[in-house]
Amino acid sequence: MQQGVHPDMDRTERLIRVTLWLGFLAASAALWWPAPASAARIKELASVQGVRSNPLIGYGLVVGLDGTGDQTTSAPFTTQSINSLLQQMGVTVPAGTSMQLKNVAAVMVTAQLPAFAQPGQTIDVNVSSLANAKSLRGGMLIATPLKGADGQIYALAQGSLIVGGAGASAGGSKVQINHLSAGRVPEGATVERAVPTPLNQGDSLQLDLNSNDYNTAREVARAINNRMGGAIAQAVDGRRVHVHMPESPDARVSFMAEIENLNVVLASPAARIIINARTGSVVVNESVTLSACAVAHGSLSVTINTTPVISQPNALAQGQTVQAEKSDITIRQEPGSLIQLPAGTKLADVVKALNSLGATPQDLLAILQAMKSAGALNAELEVI
Repeated sequence: MQQGVHPDMDRTERLIRVTLWLGFLAASAALWWPAPASAARIKELASVQGVRSNPLIGYGLVVGLDGTGDQTTSAPFTTQSINSLLQQMGVTVPAGTSMQLKNVAAVMVTAQLPAFAQPGQTIDVNVSSLANAKSLRGGMLIATPLKGADGQIYALAQGSLIVGGAGASAGGSKVQINHLSAGRVPEGATVERAVPTPLNQGDSLQLDLNSNDYNTAREVARAINNRMGGAIAQAVDGRRVHVHMPESPDARVSFMAEIENLNVVLASPAARIIINARTGSVVVNESVTLSACAVAHGSLSVTINTTPVISQPNALAQGQTVQAEKSDITIRQEPGSLIQLPAGTKLADVVKALNSLGATPQDLLAILQAMKSAGALNAELEVI
């Protein structure tokens, strides 16, 4: 007698087949579904005009060094600074006194005053030796006023230095790790004055894009208008976007928190090749294209060998031994065959064509410039 198939088992088998079929479709969709365009948030693309940090600078003294301070004979301003400090403390140094200080160093103190920083808050400071101090390790920065570009005092710095290095010397030998003439004082400055910002001034703000791009400016304004409704954002040019703001400060903060996280679809950047002539580094972006051309490249090498030659006179000639040098100069030029480079519209094609030349990074600098002059390289060359 034949047994029938249970209905629950039949439904389970159909469910498994449907699940496998959907999984196959999802896996194959990754092959033909178009890749999403690159996007970035507005906070990475633009900044609010006027909302920025301000550099601060000051001149101070570091004391408590272990004999590694300035040599006062070579740095007289260190002695003058000590005399001025001692006079403020009620100590008068007799005129003509030669102070041989080894535990004091004159330093420049720099810091960045963040936007919206208020009096009483602390910021980090950097301390750098101004004269010939051997090391600032273990030193203490005494009270140093930090001034802005307008000459006003905005912070007061003081504290123990952290120097990320070490060194030792004895018997003419010296060992040093990292840099010893500069250090940092974490939260070493107290803000004394706030800098006004335009966030709560007027009825509008201006967003300054990090780079000049008309498409990005249009997309930023479009994203803000789509999210907030109406035409409250207008692209002024390729770098500026004008945005109307609410009246109350609380509403403005909420408004900025809302729009700075909006995603903006970015277009392909302008074709550009960055060349570092000092290190030979070459960076090519994805928009660079190459037209068909032919390139011949050959290397030229110059070798100089110097051999010392000693002229020894006879024992009875009463002459002197003379040492001279004999130089052999060899110039070698390797022939370079003419290589045809096909046209490339993708970054991988451009890289493959340039690699076929077999040129070093330094030679590649000259080849790229020549290709640009010939009109075969569709990109802007920027030498840094």
